[in-house]
Amino acid sequence: MTGWLPVAPCTPDGCARHTGAVRAPLPAALLLLSGCALVLLGAACVPLVRLLGAGPRRRLTRCWARAVPQAFGVRVRVRPHAPDRAPGGGELVVANHISWLDIPLVASVLPGRMVAKREIRCWPLLGSLAALGGTLFIDRDRLRALPAAVRTIATALRSGSRVVVFPEGSTWCGRGGGGAFRPAVFQAAIDARATVRPVRITYRTAAHSTAEHPTGSVAGAGAVAFVGADPLAVSLWRVVRAAGLTAHIDVLAPIPADSEDGRRALARRARTAVLGPEEPRRTGLSGLSGRPGQTAVASDRANRPAESVHH
Repeated sequence: MTGWLPVAPCTPDGCARHTGAVRAPLPAALLLLSGCALVLLGAACVPLVRLLGAGPRRRLTRCWARAVPQAFGVRVRVRPHAPDRAPGGGELVVANHISWLDIPLVASVLPGRMVAKREIRCWPLLGSLAALGGTLFIDRDRLRALPAAVRTIATALRSGSRVVVFPEGSTWCGRGGGGAFRPAVFQAAIDARATVRPVRITYRTAAHSTAEHPTGSVAGAGAVAFVGADPLAVSLWRVVRAAGLTAHIDVLAPIPADSEDGRRALARRARTAVLGPEEPRRTGLSGLSGRPGQTAVASDRANRPAESVHH
Protein backbone atom coordinates (compact mmCIF):
# COMPACT_ATOMS: atom_id res chain seq x y z
CA MET A 1 0.00 0.00 0.00
CA THR A 2 1.37 3.40 -0.97
CA GLY A 3 0.45 6.83 0.29
CA TRP A 4 -1.29 7.97 -2.90
CA LEU A 5 -3.92 5.23 -2.87
CA PRO A 6 -7.39 6.25 -1.60
CA VAL A 7 -8.27 5.04 1.88
CA ALA A 8 -11.80 5.09 3.30
CA PRO A 9 -12.36 5.97 6.97
CA CYS A 10 -14.87 3.11 7.34
CA THR A 11 -14.07 0.24 9.72
CA PRO A 12 -15.88 -3.06 10.39
CA ASP A 13 -16.52 -2.18 14.03
CA GLY A 14 -17.81 1.28 13.26
CA CYS A 15 -19.79 0.66 10.07
CA ALA A 16 -20.59 -3.03 9.47
CA ARG A 17 -23.43 -3.37 11.93
CA HIS A 18 -26.86 -4.84 11.27
CA THR A 19 -29.78 -3.18 13.06
CA GLY A 20 -32.71 -5.16 11.65
CA ALA A 21 -34.13 -8.65 11.95
CA VAL A 22 -31.71 -11.59 12.21
CA ARG A 23 -31.98 -15.08 10.73
CA ALA A 24 -31.48 -18.17 12.86
CA PRO A 25 -28.07 -19.87 12.43
CA LEU A 26 -29.40 -22.91 10.53
CA PRO A 27 -31.25 -21.00 7.75
CA ALA A 28 -28.29 -18.65 7.53
CA ALA A 29 -25.89 -21.57 7.12
CA LEU A 30 -28.05 -23.01 4.33
CA LEU A 31 -27.99 -19.65 2.53
CA LEU A 32 -24.23 -19.48 2.91
CA LEU A 33 -23.82 -22.94 1.39
CA SER A 34 -26.19 -22.19 -1.50
CA GLY A 35 -24.50 -18.87 -2.27
CA CYS A 36 -20.99 -20.31 -2.22
CA ALA A 37 -22.10 -23.27 -4.34
CA LEU A 38 -23.59 -20.94 -6.96
CA VAL A 39 -20.41 -18.85 -7.08
CA LEU A 40 -18.26 -21.94 -7.55
CA LEU A 41 -20.62 -23.29 -10.20
CA GLY A 42 -20.40 -20.04 -12.12
CA ALA A 43 -16.62 -20.01 -11.86
CA ALA A 44 -16.37 -23.59 -13.11
CA CYS A 45 -18.59 -22.77 -16.12
CA VAL A 46 -16.56 -19.76 -17.30
CA PRO A 47 -14.53 -21.71 -19.92
CA LEU A 48 -17.75 -23.17 -21.40
CA VAL A 49 -19.62 -19.87 -21.35
CA ARG A 50 -16.83 -18.23 -23.34
CA LEU A 51 -17.65 -20.59 -26.22
CA LEU A 52 -21.14 -19.06 -26.56
CA GLY A 53 -22.04 -16.12 -28.74
CA ALA A 54 -22.05 -12.60 -27.31
CA GLY A 55 -25.83 -12.44 -26.86
CA PRO A 56 -26.32 -15.76 -25.06
CA ARG A 57 -23.19 -15.12 -22.99
CA ARG A 58 -24.52 -11.77 -21.75
CA ARG A 59 -27.94 -13.21 -20.93
CA LEU A 60 -26.46 -16.14 -19.03
CA THR A 61 -24.07 -13.85 -17.15
CA ARG A 62 -26.93 -11.58 -16.12
CA CYS A 63 -29.05 -14.47 -14.88
CA TRP A 64 -26.20 -15.97 -12.87
CA ALA A 65 -25.08 -12.64 -11.44
CA ARG A 66 -28.60 -11.77 -10.32
CA ALA A 67 -29.01 -15.19 -8.71
CA VAL A 68 -25.84 -14.81 -6.59
CA PRO A 69 -27.13 -12.08 -4.21
CA GLN A 70 -30.47 -13.84 -4.02
CA ALA A 71 -28.75 -17.09 -3.06
CA PHE A 72 -27.15 -15.21 -0.15
CA GLY A 73 -30.58 -13.95 0.92
CA VAL A 74 -30.47 -10.47 -0.65
CA ARG A 75 -33.40 -9.31 -2.79
CA VAL A 76 -32.51 -7.34 -5.93
CA ARG A 77 -34.40 -4.37 -7.35
CA VAL A 78 -33.31 -2.72 -10.62
CA ARG A 79 -34.46 0.77 -11.52
CA PRO A 80 -33.35 1.77 -15.01
CA HIS A 81 -33.59 5.52 -15.60
CA ALA A 82 -32.14 5.62 -19.09
CA PRO A 83 -32.03 3.53 -22.27
CA ASP A 84 -29.22 1.09 -22.92
CA ARG A 85 -26.14 2.20 -24.80
CA ALA A 86 -26.02 2.47 -28.54
CA PRO A 87 -24.70 -0.73 -30.13
CA GLY A 88 -21.03 -0.85 -31.02
CA GLY A 89 -19.72 1.86 -28.72
CA GLY A 90 -17.45 1.41 -25.74
CA GLU A 91 -18.94 2.13 -22.34
CA LEU A 92 -17.27 2.85 -19.00
CA VAL A 93 -19.56 1.79 -16.14
CA VAL A 94 -18.75 3.58 -12.88
CA ALA A 95 -20.44 2.72 -9.58
CA ASN A 96 -20.06 3.42 -5.89
CA HIS A 97 -18.44 0.60 -3.93
CA ILE A 98 -19.86 -0.76 -0.67
CA SER A 99 -19.58 -4.54 -0.71
CA TRP A 100 -18.36 -7.63 -2.53
CA LEU A 101 -22.02 -7.92 -3.56
CA ASP A 102 -21.55 -4.89 -5.83
CA ILE A 103 -19.71 -7.00 -8.41
CA PRO A 104 -22.52 -9.47 -9.20
CA LEU A 105 -25.09 -6.68 -8.86
CA VAL A 106 -23.48 -4.60 -11.62
CA ALA A 107 -22.95 -7.72 -13.74
CA SER A 108 -26.65 -8.54 -13.42
CA VAL A 109 -27.60 -5.40 -15.36
CA LEU A 110 -24.45 -4.30 -17.21
CA PRO A 111 -22.06 -7.24 -17.64
CA GLY A 112 -18.63 -6.19 -18.78
CA ARG A 113 -14.90 -6.47 -18.23
CA MET A 114 -14.07 -5.78 -14.60
CA VAL A 115 -11.02 -3.76 -13.57
CA ALA A 116 -9.16 -5.47 -10.69
CA LYS A 117 -5.84 -5.18 -8.92
CA ARG A 118 -3.12 -7.35 -10.42
CA GLU A 119 -2.72 -9.46 -7.24
CA ILE A 120 -6.01 -11.20 -8.02
CA ARG A 121 -4.43 -12.62 -11.18
CA CYS A 122 -2.16 -14.75 -8.94
CA TRP A 123 -4.95 -16.16 -6.78
CA PRO A 124 -5.36 -19.95 -7.10
CA LEU A 125 -8.20 -20.88 -9.48
CA LEU A 126 -10.09 -17.59 -9.15
CA GLY A 127 -7.26 -15.64 -10.75
CA SER A 128 -7.22 -17.82 -13.83
CA LEU A 129 -11.00 -17.78 -14.08
CA ALA A 130 -11.06 -13.99 -13.76
CA ALA A 131 -8.56 -13.75 -16.59
CA LEU A 132 -10.73 -16.03 -18.74
CA GLY A 133 -13.67 -13.73 -18.00
CA GLY A 134 -11.81 -10.77 -19.53
CA THR A 135 -10.82 -8.99 -16.31
CA LEU A 136 -8.39 -6.11 -16.78
CA PHE A 137 -5.64 -6.38 -14.17
CA ILE A 138 -3.87 -3.18 -13.18
CA ASP A 139 -1.02 -2.31 -10.83
CA ARG A 140 -2.46 -0.10 -8.09
CA ASP A 141 0.66 0.04 -5.94
CA ARG A 142 3.05 1.84 -8.29
CA LEU A 143 2.20 5.39 -9.30
CA ARG A 144 4.28 5.24 -12.47
CA ALA A 145 2.25 2.22 -13.64
CA LEU A 146 -0.94 4.28 -13.79
CA PRO A 147 -0.50 5.63 -17.36
CA ALA A 148 -0.17 2.05 -18.62
CA ALA A 149 -3.36 1.12 -16.77
CA VAL A 150 -5.17 4.05 -18.40
CA ARG A 151 -3.98 2.91 -21.84
CA THR A 152 -5.13 -0.67 -21.15
CA ILE A 153 -8.64 0.48 -20.24
CA ALA A 154 -8.78 2.90 -23.19
CA THR A 155 -7.82 0.09 -25.59
CA ALA A 156 -10.62 -2.10 -24.26
CA LEU A 157 -13.12 0.76 -24.64
CA ARG A 158 -11.98 1.48 -28.20
CA SER A 159 -12.66 -2.15 -29.09
CA GLY A 160 -16.31 -1.62 -28.09
CA SER A 161 -16.09 -3.38 -24.74
CA ARG A 162 -18.00 -2.40 -21.65
CA VAL A 163 -15.56 -1.84 -18.79
CA VAL A 164 -16.73 -1.79 -15.16
CA VAL A 165 -14.82 0.09 -12.48
CA PHE A 166 -15.39 1.37 -8.95
CA PRO A 167 -13.62 4.76 -9.10
CA GLU A 168 -13.72 5.45 -5.35
CA GLY A 169 -10.75 3.07 -5.21
CA SER A 170 -11.91 1.52 -1.95
CA THR A 171 -15.12 0.35 -0.30
CA TRP A 172 -17.18 2.81 1.73
CA CYS A 173 -19.93 1.77 4.12
CA GLY A 174 -22.66 3.69 2.28
CA ARG A 175 -23.87 5.61 5.32
CA GLY A 176 -21.93 8.79 4.64
CA GLY A 177 -21.23 10.80 1.55
CA GLY A 178 -18.83 8.27 0.02
CA GLY A 179 -15.45 8.88 -1.53
CA ALA A 180 -14.23 11.00 -4.41
CA PHE A 181 -14.19 9.40 -7.86
CA ARG A 182 -10.56 9.05 -8.91
CA PRO A 183 -10.15 10.85 -12.25
CA ALA A 184 -7.54 8.65 -13.94
CA VAL A 185 -9.99 6.07 -15.27
CA PHE A 186 -12.08 8.85 -16.82
CA GLN A 187 -9.07 9.83 -18.91
CA ALA A 188 -9.39 6.41 -20.54
CA ALA A 189 -13.00 7.21 -21.48
CA ILE A 190 -11.93 10.56 -22.95
CA ASP A 191 -9.08 8.97 -24.93
CA ALA A 192 -11.43 6.29 -26.31
CA ARG A 193 -14.36 8.70 -26.84
CA ALA A 194 -16.48 6.28 -24.84
CA THR A 195 -19.69 6.86 -22.93
CA VAL A 196 -19.66 6.94 -19.12
CA ARG A 197 -22.56 5.11 -17.48
CA PRO A 198 -23.11 5.96 -13.79
CA VAL A 199 -24.68 3.29 -11.58
CA ARG A 200 -25.90 3.84 -8.04
CA ILE A 201 -25.92 0.91 -5.59
CA THR A 202 -27.78 1.13 -2.29
CA TYR A 203 -28.75 -1.44 0.29
CA ARG A 204 -31.63 -1.21 2.71
CA THR A 205 -33.54 -3.11 5.34
CA ALA A 206 -36.97 -2.40 6.78
CA ALA A 207 -35.22 -0.52 9.59
CA HIS A 208 -33.78 1.95 7.07
CA SER A 209 -36.92 2.55 5.03
CA THR A 210 -37.32 6.14 6.23
CA ALA A 211 -33.69 7.28 6.44
CA GLU A 212 -33.10 9.24 3.26
CA HIS A 213 -29.76 9.85 1.60
CA PRO A 214 -29.18 13.25 -0.11
CA THR A 215 -29.45 11.58 -3.52
CA GLY A 216 -32.87 10.18 -2.68
CA SER A 217 -31.69 6.71 -1.69
CA VAL A 218 -32.03 5.34 1.81
CA ALA A 219 -29.28 5.05 4.37
CA GLY A 220 -27.08 2.03 3.84
CA ALA A 221 -27.62 -1.31 5.53
CA GLY A 222 -24.49 -1.93 7.56
CA ALA A 223 -24.54 -5.71 7.26
CA VAL A 224 -23.36 -5.60 3.64
CA ALA A 225 -20.47 -3.17 4.21
CA PHE A 226 -17.17 -4.87 3.39
CA VAL A 227 -14.70 -2.29 4.63
CA GLY A 228 -11.26 -2.00 6.19
CA ALA A 229 -9.70 -5.26 7.35
CA ASP A 230 -13.02 -7.11 7.45
CA PRO A 231 -12.38 -10.83 6.65
CA LEU A 232 -14.47 -12.15 3.77
CA ALA A 233 -15.76 -15.08 5.82
CA VAL A 234 -17.02 -12.71 8.52
CA SER A 235 -18.73 -10.53 5.92
CA LEU A 236 -20.40 -13.53 4.28
CA TRP A 237 -21.79 -14.72 7.59
CA ARG A 238 -23.01 -11.24 8.52
CA VAL A 239 -24.91 -10.94 5.23
CA VAL A 240 -26.69 -14.28 5.50
CA ARG A 241 -27.61 -13.61 9.15
CA ALA A 242 -29.19 -10.25 8.25
CA ALA A 243 -32.85 -10.74 7.28
CA GLY A 244 -34.73 -8.43 4.95
CA LEU A 245 -31.80 -7.07 2.93
CA THR A 246 -32.62 -5.50 -0.43
CA ALA A 247 -30.13 -4.23 -2.99
CA HIS A 248 -31.23 -1.40 -5.27
CA ILE A 249 -29.44 -0.72 -8.55
CA ASP A 250 -30.12 2.57 -10.33
CA VAL A 251 -28.86 2.63 -13.91
CA LEU A 252 -28.50 6.34 -14.59
CA ALA A 253 -28.36 8.42 -17.74
CA PRO A 254 -25.12 8.14 -19.75
CA ILE A 255 -22.57 10.95 -19.71
CA PRO A 256 -20.57 11.69 -22.86
CA ALA A 257 -16.81 11.88 -22.33
CA ASP A 258 -16.21 15.52 -23.24
CA SER A 259 -12.50 16.08 -23.77
CA GLU A 260 -12.93 19.85 -23.34
CA ASP A 261 -13.94 19.47 -19.69
CA GLY A 262 -11.15 17.08 -18.76
CA ARG A 263 -11.06 13.99 -16.64
CA ARG A 264 -11.57 15.74 -13.29
CA ALA A 265 -14.75 17.48 -14.39
CA LEU A 266 -16.02 14.21 -15.88
CA ALA A 267 -15.27 12.38 -12.62
CA ARG A 268 -17.16 15.04 -10.66
CA ARG A 269 -20.19 14.79 -12.97
CA ALA A 270 -20.31 11.02 -12.57
CA ARG A 271 -19.80 11.26 -8.82
CA THR A 272 -22.62 13.81 -8.51
CA ALA A 273 -24.96 11.55 -10.47
CA VAL A 274 -24.18 8.54 -8.25
CA LEU A 275 -23.66 10.04 -4.79
CA GLY A 276 -24.49 13.71 -5.05
CA PRO A 277 -21.98 16.58 -5.08
CA GLU A 278 -18.94 16.06 -2.92
CA GLU A 279 -18.40 18.60 -0.17
CA PRO A 280 -14.99 20.26 -0.51
CA ARG A 281 -12.82 19.02 2.31
CA ARG A 282 -9.78 20.85 3.54
CA THR A 283 -7.24 18.14 4.06
CA GLY A 284 -3.53 17.55 4.20
CA LEU A 285 -3.56 14.16 2.55
CA SER A 286 0.00 13.07 2.02
CA GLY A 287 0.85 11.54 -1.31
CA LEU A 288 -2.01 13.26 -3.16
CA SER A 289 -0.80 16.81 -3.18
CA GLY A 290 1.74 17.10 -0.41
CA ARG A 291 0.24 20.54 0.42
CA PRO A 292 -2.00 20.90 3.46
CA GLY A 293 -5.17 22.88 2.94
CA GLN A 294 -5.76 21.79 -0.67
CA THR A 295 -9.34 20.81 -1.35
CA ALA A 296 -10.01 17.17 -2.14
CA VAL A 297 -11.95 18.18 -5.25
CA ALA A 298 -9.57 19.95 -7.58
CA SER A 299 -10.42 21.96 -10.67
CA ASP A 300 -8.67 20.84 -13.81
CA ARG A 301 -10.01 21.45 -17.30
CA ALA A 302 -6.84 20.28 -18.98
CA ASN A 303 -7.08 17.22 -21.17
CA ARG A 304 -3.62 15.80 -20.65
CA PRO A 305 -2.56 12.55 -22.30
CA ALA A 306 -2.37 9.30 -20.35
CA GLU A 307 1.36 9.72 -19.68
CA SER A 308 0.58 12.76 -17.52
CA VAL A 309 -2.10 11.05 -15.42
CA HIS A 310 -0.90 10.42 -11.89
CA HIS A 311 -4.01 10.53 -9.70
